[in-house]
Amino acid sequence: MDSSDLRIFRIVAREGSITQAAARLGFVQSNVTARIKRLESELGTTLFFRHNRGMKLTSTGKILLSYADRIVGLLEEATQALSATLEPIGPLMIGSSQTIASIHLPKLFTSFYKQYPGVILSVTTGDTQTLIKKVLDYDLDGAFISHLCVHPDLQSIPCFNDELVIVAAEGNFDIEEITTRPILVLDMNCIYKEIMEQWMRDKTQTRPHFIVMGTVEAIIGGVEAGLGISLLPKIIIKKNENSRKMHIFALDSLNYNLTTEFIIRRDSFVSSTLSAFLDYIKCVLEIDNSPAIPKNQG
Repeated sequence: MDSSDLRIFRIVAREGSITQAAARLGFVQSNVTARIKRLESELGTTLFFRHNRGMKLTSTGKILLSYADRIVGLLEEATQALSATLEPIGPLMIGSSQTIASIHLPKLFTSFYKQYPGVILSVTTGDTQTLIKKVLDYDLDGAFISHLCVHPDLQSIPCFNDELVIVAAEGNFDIEEITTRPILVLDMNCIYKEIMEQWMRDKTQTRPHFIVMGTVEAIIGGVEAGLGISLLPKIIIKKNENSRKMHIFALDSLNYNLTTEFIIRRDSFVSSTLSAFLDYIKCVLEIDNSPAIPKNQG
């Protein structure tokens, strides 16, 4: 079984399409199709159900994918182990929520890069479940997530504590009035939406209306224009040059702090690059010990 065939198989399985897999790999479609057929012939089984919308793994395909993830991961770890140097050098692929990427990572990465200029940093943003999956699939070295990490194959380091506040357009100072406004969120899976739903349930029987804005900048612009209210880390409001156009509401008398954790696979080979980054965030980041809000993995 050729490891390159397994790598191609993993991409096809992830993309669910020969066309998309070929584009991602930079191969012609016929080459990808031939490699999958060769792998199926070698194993004597069908790995995919073919249909007009793409490809779906069979039960045996799902079994092979679990092994392929581990095999490819081990091969990559072996390559890193054999090429590891005392001086951290090479790619470091980090995932992050969009909010954390905009608040904390620019300063963190700038100082880290000054210390280790040979490291090639890249950041992928996404929701928590997407980031967790990418770390588990060895697509990311690690990720910053704003959820309590309970997955048995992951370990985490607490990194940031951010006070959360509700923001509304200037002039909307009545807390009862703002509960009637739409709530602006990054996406329907973000932790801020979960917290606002709970807060609204405590405040009113009205079912909240959410508007997905996609970016932090769009949320702030929407709040300033009076489109709706939002829940954001207080540090974002302080850094925003138009913060005077918004009014801040504390979340009652509760201490609403959100803890961000950095996650990595428990079984991953820790390269010199990742090791340097882990040591760096442990030594440099000042972790606030305020209690975090209760969070569910989601």
